[in-house]
Amino acid sequence: MTAVYLDHNATTTVRPEAAEAVARALSVTGNPSSTHAAGRAARAGLEAARAQVAALIAAPASTVVFTSGGSEANGLAIESAVAGGSHRLIISAIEHPSVLETAQASDAAIEILPVDSDGVVDLSWLARRLNAWDAADGRPFVAIMLANNETGVIQPIADAATLVRAADGWLHVDAIQAAGKVAIDSRGIGADTLAISAHKIGGPQGIGALTFGPRAALRRRLQGGGQERGWRGGTENRPGIMGFGVSAEAAMRGLDAAGRQAGWRDSAALALKAHGAVVAGEGAPRIANTLSVAAAGFPSEMQVMTLDLAGVMVSAGAACSSGKVKASPVLAAMGFGDLAGCAIRVSGGWDTTEADWRRFADVWVQAYQRHSARRASAAVGVGA
Repeated sequence: MTAVYLDHNATTTVRPEAAEAVARALSVTGNPSSTHAAGRAARAGLEAARAQVAALIAAPASTVVFTSGGSEANGLAIESAVAGGSHRLIISAIEHPSVLETAQASDAAIEILPVDSDGVVDLSWLARRLNAWDAADGRPFVAIMLANNETGVIQPIADAATLVRAADGWLHVDAIQAAGKVAIDSRGIGADTLAISAHKIGGPQGIGALTFGPRAALRRRLQGGGQERGWRGGTENRPGIMGFGVSAEAAMRGLDAAGRQAGWRDSAALALKAHGAVVAGEGAPRIANTLSVAAAGFPSEMQVMTLDLAGVMVSAGAACSSGKVKASPVLAAMGFGDLAGCAIRVSGGWDTTEADWRRFADVWVQAYQRHSARRASAAVGVGA
C-alpha cells in the first residue's frame, strides 16, 4: 500500500505552486540590493512575496523580516529583548527548543510559565508574577506559542497580551505551527513579535519570518550588510522567499479546508481511545490537524518504529532532537508523568486525506493489539 505521511508538523509537503516559484526565482539572475534593472526586478519580486507573507498574519509588510527559518525568527526576538535590557525572561513550559534554548543561552534569568493538564498556560500565575515584577530585572519578556507543535493546543494569546501590556512588557508569539491552520491577526492578538516558517505551510525549508510591532525594539543579530531594512545582514534567500510568499497565499485560501481535518482526527482518536489511549489537550481548543496520544505500556519509540514498518509515518514529539526519541517535555509539563514516554504525535497537512487518518487508526490498533498480546504472554511466562 502507498505510504501514509502524518508528520506534517515536522515539515509538510511542498505545494506545487511554491516549488514552481522557487524554480522560476532560481532561473533569474539579480541581487535584490543591486540598483540595475535585474536587481530592481529581483527586489520587486521579493517585496511582492513579503506582502503575501504579511497578509497571512495580518501584519504591515514593512514589519516583516525574513530569516533562515522559524528558529532564527524566535532567536531574533529573544536576543533583541535581552540586548535591550530584559534581564529576566518568562518562557512557557511548552515552548519549542528554539525558544527555550535561546533563552537559556542568553545572560538573562529564566522563569517557566506553567500550564494546566490540558497544556494551557496559567494566566493567573502570569498575572501574579507580572504584578510582582522587580524593575531591576528590566522590561518583562514573555514567550508563549500560539499553537503547540506537539498537542496542537491553542493558547489564549490575546488575554496574555493584556497582562503583558499592563506591565509594559514584550510578548513574543511563536506562531509557526498555527500559521495556515487558523486565521492569525498578529496585531489583533497583541503580539509584539511573531514568528512563522515556510516549510510548515507548504513552502521550502530554510526560510522564515518575524513580524514586529511598535513596542518591540529589534537588534540586528547577523551583520554584514543593510539587507532587510537593516534588521538582518546577508543577501536574501530570494528563491526561498518567493516560495514562501506563494505558499502563504495558498495557505490563506486553504484555511477552511484545513479545519475539516478535526473530524478525521477525532474519529481516529476515538478508535485509539477504545483501547485505552489518552489524548493530550483534548479539553482545550486545538488546531485541527494535530493529535497527541499516549498508550500506557506502549513506548513512543516502539510505536513510531512499528507504524513506520507498516508504512505510516508519525513522530514522538518535536522533530528537533537529531533523530532521538525521548519523553516529551511538553507532556511532562502537563502532568503526564511516565505516560509522556508513551506518546506519539500525528499531524496532517494540506494534502492529507480522510483515508490517511483511517489508515493510521487501523494500523495503530493492530499494532497495539499485537503488543498487548506479547506483553500478556510474557507476563504469563514470568508467572509460570
